[in-house]
Amino acid sequence: MLRGNVVDLAVAVVIGAAFSTIVTAFTQSILQPLINAVTPPSSPGFGIQLVAGKESTYIDVAAVISAAVNFLIVAAVVYFLIVLPLNSLKERRKRGEEAGPAEPTDVELLAEIRDLLRAQQRN
Repeated sequence: MLRGNVVDLAVAVVIGAAFSTIVTAFTQSILQPLINAVTPPSSPGFGIQLVAGKESTYIDVAAVISAAVNFLIVAAVVYFLIVLPLNSLKERRKRGEEAGPAEPTDVELLAEIRDLLRAQQRN
């Protein structure tokens, strides 16, 4: 578990969920009221009422716009904070400017296999 990127992935998921909550609060509490401010005071918001007097038939366009902006903000942050730095790191490694992770030598691998075989023989 510690050899892979499980811990990094877990941290990324937690941070991503927290960031998504912040962006959602921003779009619902700030952006959506600004969009709804364009409509007349008698209107429930920026949208379309399909059947008069029936609230369940209201299409809330402001919520759709807010969700799209929410997605764009999260996608931009992921791209600029994760994708671009990783791509530049790959390019530097490809050019030889930065060393990649050290590969074990043949002797180290054979010593590890020997130790594992000894441990199995003892059991």
